[in-house]
Amino acid sequence: MNATASAQQKVAISVVIPVFNEQENLEPLIVELEQELSRLSLQYEIVCVDDRSTDQSLQKLLALQQGRPYLRVIRHSVNSGESAGQATGFAFSQGDVIITMDADQQNDPADISALLKALHSDIAAVCGVRRIREDDWIRRLSSKIANCFRNAITGDQITDAGCTFRALRRSALRELPVFNGLHRFLPTILRLQGYRVVEIAVNHRQRTRGTSKYGVGNRLFRGILDCIAMRWFRRRCLRGDRVVSP
Repeated sequence: MNATASAQQKVAISVVIPVFNEQENLEPLIVELEQELSRLSLQYEIVCVDDRSTDQSLQKLLALQQGRPYLRVIRHSVNSGESAGQATGFAFSQGDVIITMDADQQNDPADISALLKALHSDIAAVCGVRRIREDDWIRRLSSKIANCFRNAITGDQITDAGCTFRALRRSALRELPVFNGLHRFLPTILRLQGYRVVEIAVNHRQRTRGTSKYGVGNRLFRGILDCIAMRWFRRRCLRGDRVVSP
């Protein structure tokens, strides 16, 4: 079974990709994803959420959509950020398992099979941990400091919160609070709701096209506030496993 199978067949895997000004990366990313996903023998879809790009990303996606019934393109009415892009993808996707990844080609689609293999029946999310960061030393250092600070404040232990390459069960996403910064705290929220989250090592590749849209400085203050908010949420949230079937 593959993406060209009958429309009546249930989608097993949805790949959700927030997109903002990544016109140069979209075609090679979609082609590479096609190759990897077709090997899984599962019905799949690729859901690209254009976050009001100002380059030709939307036009590129619409062109790529021709002849690809499994490629779905959704566009925000206003630029809303990566967390909103993921949340929109969750709402519009159909798969029982959702893969989240970036559009910059730094995530390696070849790791999708490993993410799925680690998603055992008792696990709600498998989160990637970048083996070797193919970023400059400033980003690597700031990420290490941010992860340590985040874990200290939230009481959680997430090795690489900045890596959004994950496999998630749709059933665990029903009660997610949507806010700016959700993508960084998603593993923590799931654990607080009673779900099991694990981590595995994944590849991280150099960016060869385009430039990063997320700077270090403009995220620092907001990241601190988000950590404090998550500490409050930890004390006040209701666990997702509170309902027991008779």
